[in-house]
Amino acid sequence: MGRQPVRLAIVGANRGSGISRVLQSFEDRVRLTAVCDKNEELLKPWQERCPDVRTYGDFHRLLEDPFVDAVYIASPMHLHARQSIEALLAGKHVLCEVPAAQTLEDAWELVETVERTGLHYMMAENYCFSRSALAVKSIAEQGLFGEITYMEGGYIHDCRHLVHGPDGSLTWRGELHRDFNGMNYPTHSLGPVSQWIGSSRPDGDELKSIAVFVSKARSLQRYFDERYGSSHPGARDGYWRQGDSAVAVVQTRKNVLITLRVDWTSARPPNSTHYAVQGTEGAYVSGRYEGEDDLIWLQRWSPKAEDGQPVTWEPLKRYQPEPDHPLWKRWGHEASRFRHGGGDFLVFAEFFSAIAEGRTPGVDVYDAAAWSSVFALSMESVAAGGKTIPFPDFKRKNRG
Repeated sequence: MGRQPVRLAIVGANRGSGISRVLQSFEDRVRLTAVCDKNEELLKPWQERCPDVRTYGDFHRLLEDPFVDAVYIASPMHLHARQSIEALLAGKHVLCEVPAAQTLEDAWELVETVERTGLHYMMAENYCFSRSALAVKSIAEQGLFGEITYMEGGYIHDCRHLVHGPDGSLTWRGELHRDFNGMNYPTHSLGPVSQWIGSSRPDGDELKSIAVFVSKARSLQRYFDERYGSSHPGARDGYWRQGDSAVAVVQTRKNVLITLRVDWTSARPPNSTHYAVQGTEGAYVSGRYEGEDDLIWLQRWSPKAEDGQPVTWEPLKRYQPEPDHPLWKRWGHEASRFRHGGGDFLVFAEFFSAIAEGRTPGVDVYDAAAWSSVFALSMESVAAGGKTIPFPDFKRKNRG
């Protein structure tokens, strides 16, 4: 007898048709059972499109449903940690959108709850699962970069239209920029580079410390002035606590230097996947915009001039599929049809596979806690003038 499909509930109905398409690719492994959202208007399309799927306006009623094995949490950011913890305590596996938590207390409680329940928890950091990110991870694991000394990660993406509703009221994203000042959306920039140094492996590296600096806040003030006029609160000086660009300097326990940048309100074309790796025997630079090639130079692979020096960068795709990660080699044909370089598909593939195989998922609760802790650590660092703050060691058995 084959395995029974995972009975999944979606928390946050706004994710809509994109998630429906992904789940249709896993018909033999997952069955969408329920959708939950406190906004009834968002539930109506699901009721029309999927009449057999139960809908809930109350999260706690959903957790009482015995026909739900796992939940995908796609609610606003400030709800992620508490809803994940409550779902685990209700006996449900959890796939959660990013970041996993906004406070260190919530991050610790999430780790302890996963350890206590023994259930599967995965953070849906889709930027870790693009074809390029997986290929660079595979290259790093083979040692082809040599000893890695420096990396960059950046999430630079104009999302100003997402911070407000049609009437100018703030969404949760707008409230985030109004109320906090630090690196408020860290995992897209940090997740892939952290995996490239093997943060999940017993013999890998770990994040040691972080110092964060933030620019002045100008973009949203100007945007709201142009869109809603000078009388809107968002057009006034001092309304937005969050500066336009946040830059972090991270050091690892093996003395790798990492710089991170997050900016999702400045006016510019997107550059949402900015990454770089420098090692003793190779280097990688991601494409700066859609359609530009990712570039690589590897001492063992790349052609050399007569004096042995590097000739030029080469497109990463010139060497594919050889460096492709096993996950891409297994699922790449299906994943390539979806957004974020296939990452939107592969986070679900990895989550369902981990449950079926009884193993730890590719982005586990320790990754989720460490990467998400940048939110709280960055606020502390910025408030102290760029003070260097140590990362918690979430793999310890206690907080002391």
